[in-house]
Amino acid sequence: MAKYLRQSLILFFLLVYSTAGFTQIISPPKWNIQIEEKDFKVGDEVKLVFKAQIPKDWYIYSNDFDPDLGPMLTELVLSKSEGMELVGSLKAINPKKKYDEIWEGDVTYFIGNGTFEQQIKITTENINIVGSIDYQMCTDVTGQCIPFEEDFTLKTSAKPSSASATSQESEEKVDEPSNQDVPETEEAEGPNTLPIPEPEERTYIDINEDESQGGLLGFMFIAFLAGLAALLTPCVFPMIPMTVTFFTGRSKSRISGIRNASIYGLSIIAIYTIAGTAVAAIQGPEFANWLSTHWAPNVFFFLIFIFFAFAFLGMFELTLPSGFVNKIDAKADKGGLTGIFFMAFTLVLVSFSCTGPIVGSILIKAAGGDFITPIAGMFAFSLAFAIPFTLFAIFPEWLNSLPKSGGWLNSVKVVLGFLELALAFKFLSVADQVYHWGLLDRDIYIAIWIVIFFLLGLYLLGKIRTKHDTPMDYIGVPRLMLAISTFVFVVYLIPGLWGAPLKALSGYLPPMATHDFNVMESSRIASNESKLDDIPKYADFLHFPHGIQGYFDYDQALAAAKRTGKPLFIDFTGHGCVNCREMEARVWSDPLVLDRLKNDFVMAALYIDERYELPESEWFVSEYDGKEKKTIGKQNADFQITRFNNNAQPYYVILDHNEELLIKPKAYDTNIQNFVNFLEEAKSEFGRR
Repeated sequence: MAKYLRQSLILFFLLVYSTAGFTQIISPPKWNIQIEEKDFKVGDEVKLVFKAQIPKDWYIYSNDFDPDLGPMLTELVLSKSEGMELVGSLKAINPKKKYDEIWEGDVTYFIGNGTFEQQIKITTENINIVGSIDYQMCTDVTGQCIPFEEDFTLKTSAKPSSASATSQESEEKVDEPSNQDVPETEEAEGPNTLPIPEPEERTYIDINEDESQGGLLGFMFIAFLAGLAALLTPCVFPMIPMTVTFFTGRSKSRISGIRNASIYGLSIIAIYTIAGTAVAAIQGPEFANWLSTHWAPNVFFFLIFIFFAFAFLGMFELTLPSGFVNKIDAKADKGGLTGIFFMAFTLVLVSFSCTGPIVGSILIKAAGGDFITPIAGMFAFSLAFAIPFTLFAIFPEWLNSLPKSGGWLNSVKVVLGFLELALAFKFLSVADQVYHWGLLDRDIYIAIWIVIFFLLGLYLLGKIRTKHDTPMDYIGVPRLMLAISTFVFVVYLIPGLWGAPLKALSGYLPPMATHDFNVMESSRIASNESKLDDIPKYADFLHFPHGIQGYFDYDQALAAAKRTGKPLFIDFTGHGCVNCREMEARVWSDPLVLDRLKNDFVMAALYIDERYELPESEWFVSEYDGKEKKTIGKQNADFQITRFNNNAQPYYVILDHNEELLIKPKAYDTNIQNFVNFLEEAKSEFGRR
């Protein structure tokens, strides 16, 4: 037991450490760039030295291994430099070397401190070196890799060549001190050194820690509630008597009973959490994007939800193969810790018919490319699921106070069936939006929901019955209140058929642009003629909400921003992004925000899940993952990752005309005043530049 508790504590601290790793803001190394020699003259060869102070737990790749292996090699890039010539190439000084299993080859790298040297020849007395050192910084703690570019300018002067100096000295008095030896750089500060600027944290920035933690805690809370809801499913409820029977008379004392019950609960948590860990182990930005937006998984989950809905509505019964379940159940009869574990495994298997769709929803919701979210979600779900079974294992006498299975349990099953049927269309809607099939426009989607929930209300009132329902002589007050709530929801949905925003459901409905008959949007667009001086690319299948006009290509939007003298607002969004739709419905629709977005910024919406394939001439190979990017979405996603070290949506970035950040980027935040402040601060900073 002590060993088991130690392992649990270790896992807990690993989870905490991993969470911290994903929420910190990552700054680049500090660089010291200087000419090594203090005194030199025209014609001399000197060393240009680059020294990096690398953050803890990070390393940078060197440049003396196979460039085709995969990692980005450190490179010196010079532009507009005067008074010098390169001699040879950039050399790494004593880097570490190892065989990298991921890249399947030898790589060299620096940890802590790194030094590079470039031999140069001085050609004139006045020297102006302008360039950048391009490199990649990685960490094995979180698996992150970030490309950086350190710009520098170095101005100094050299003594004249020997011939020039001799000729000049003959014309001067012997006792007159010469000032020709003094470089233009300040000698009081030592050698010809480039001052180390503070790293511009704004260029390499992630969602701030408070938002990330709040999002994770909120997701865990929802997963915990989902675990509690799973307890009411008809597949799980019958397992309570089985649990009580298994533990009754099994323990010799109350202490051993508590121990066995605790192991039982921890086993349930472990089995469910392993599923989240397995998903997290193979997830990355590419896989997460594929899972959440590709037609194949979305249509598959749509069919799975339809399958479960029909089963819950009584069309057929869901049962696992009896031989498989019996073999697992036989293991539970062996006793000891092994028996307790297999009892937990039996519970998970038998209950999976009902909990499978809920678990699947948690894992799909977790598909954001990080490591900790699916693990935390599954942990919270299984914790809520395991607590009641653990308590019943400790106090089996509670069984007598539970209501018996009967008609009420079938009613729970049917209600879940209606909900499964409604939620199934969310998956089909995502695929429909990404691939522009035109099957589920917003008004069609809303009409389907109106019919489903209207039928649910009739069922709750007893006006329609399913196969396994028992006749009702009367309707209880709780059931009547649920029916009233359902009909209120239906009434709320009806105005959406004519374009009402339905803000409470914005994250689950298709975007307003897909609405065939939108009275509100039609009048808004009619009164707001186009203010764009260029026809946006891809505007035939990509759209802004609320009559906002803008671009869907970064270069085109940046050019427009320069022509109009306005800052550039970039919206990293996606067709299948729930929070993007919610931000557009709740925040962007507010007059204080909408007026600023329409008039004060040039807007660019960069869809990261758009599958439109570009011409071959526009394809490129990513520096981030070495993969060829062929579609609009993959190129936009790569731009977000490599430029802003972020792969979550929504993500709002405001740039000046030099493509520099005006303000720290903003993520999901439904507080309207916070968003107004974000826009106003960016405008003020733009005015000062």
